[in-house]
Amino acid sequence: MAKLQSTNPSSDYSVIDEVETSTPEDVKAKVVKAHSAKKAWRELGVRGRIELLRKVSAKFTENKERFAKLEAEEMGMPIKEALEDFDFGVDYLNSYLDTGEEHLKSVVTLENDSERHEVFKEPYGVAACIVPWNFPFANWVWQCGQNLVVGNTIVFKHSEETQLCGKLIEEIVNSILPEGVFNEVYGNGSVGEQLVNQDVNLVCFTGSSATGIKIKQVTASRLLPVCLELGGSAPGIIFEDTDIDEVAGTIFTARFMACGQMCDALKRLIVHESRVDEVIAKLTSLIKEKKIGDASDDQTDFGPLVAGRQLKLLEEQVADAVSKNVKVIIGGKKPENLEGAYYEPTLLINVTTDMRVWQEEVFGPVLPIVTFSSEQEAVEKANDTKYGLGAYIFTADNERFMRVAHQLESGMVSQNTSSYINTCNPFTGYKMSGGGREHAQFGFDEVTQIKVIARQK
Repeated sequence: MAKLQSTNPSSDYSVIDEVETSTPEDVKAKVVKAHSAKKAWRELGVRGRIELLRKVSAKFTENKERFAKLEAEEMGMPIKEALEDFDFGVDYLNSYLDTGEEHLKSVVTLENDSERHEVFKEPYGVAACIVPWNFPFANWVWQCGQNLVVGNTIVFKHSEETQLCGKLIEEIVNSILPEGVFNEVYGNGSVGEQLVNQDVNLVCFTGSSATGIKIKQVTASRLLPVCLELGGSAPGIIFEDTDIDEVAGTIFTARFMACGQMCDALKRLIVHESRVDEVIAKLTSLIKEKKIGDASDDQTDFGPLVAGRQLKLLEEQVADAVSKNVKVIIGGKKPENLEGAYYEPTLLINVTTDMRVWQEEVFGPVLPIVTFSSEQEAVEKANDTKYGLGAYIFTADNERFMRVAHQLESGMVSQNTSSYINTCNPFTGYKMSGGGREHAQFGFDEVTQIKVIARQK
């Protein structure tokens, strides 16, 4: 049986361990197993499922240090960020458990002397859930947590870059849940393709827009419901009245957290021409304070990218910009003293819209910067992308913020140090950034089907 190696991007891709790649027969068998478990899982009821899932949450918490250490080693996330990712995921999981009964209760839409009409939310059945590598634990929570609460059984595939994290998830979840409720398959994109071609009832996918399009095409003939959370190239607009000192940390984190490997990271900074020098100086100063190094070191701020292929793509994107006369303020290369998938945090100015760093999603610690002189120009530049996930506006003028926010073609918008990332909010995008919503009422609606029952009294 074929093996899939997991490597450490912090130490020149040394092999950590390997897992067996799931065969087409394995994938089919896991789907069959999920179908066999769905009736009992549904009949357990919301309260019964939540009771078991609270035990899963507690079991994960017991393994926090173990999981964060593995995440740092296998994915390259600095250990201090990996610990935060874990806490972040547990918070979301617990929010689903705390609110699930309320969000899933039936609603009476009409009642009179002769009739009662009631709307119910019911599980789809078997959900195929596929996630990327960038937040190995939180991605599992976001994809699978609400599915499990509503009564869907799951066949899950993690990224081939984080198979060991997937193994640990499977171990913990299946130590608590009934057999067949949660099933996992292992492998690259071809295994994911096999999974979405199986007899599943719902597909939930987080990843690239290109793969999201393929999933839509594969599932269209069966009219399968599909929840897609895809790529992004979020703009960050800095108006002339912004308190740069106040928001600099937010800007820095929005671009460079997880070494810039976030779908809704701030990937294009659009700065009023009167403030650009100040912004560049502040961000450059922050970058110089940070340490690049092994992700397992608790002093590390920037670990490696997840894999050599990601490093190669980033180098190609920056080289394209340099060939078109971009100016590199800081960074722009691989550190000389480190072996692995490392890239220095980078600021670019004199960016033009024909450059790949503007047109494509940049999944790494590179921030292109452009200037504007009018509000209309800022909006036009912000919307000059096929993506529409997150957006960031920095201004002290609340009226202007609301005016601009409504003009941006983005599913989520934050002002200054506020954040749209909250358990009470949906996570959602416009344009090529997806077609689904996660979290709170919106997420529960996404993974259930609606049934209306009208009866006589």
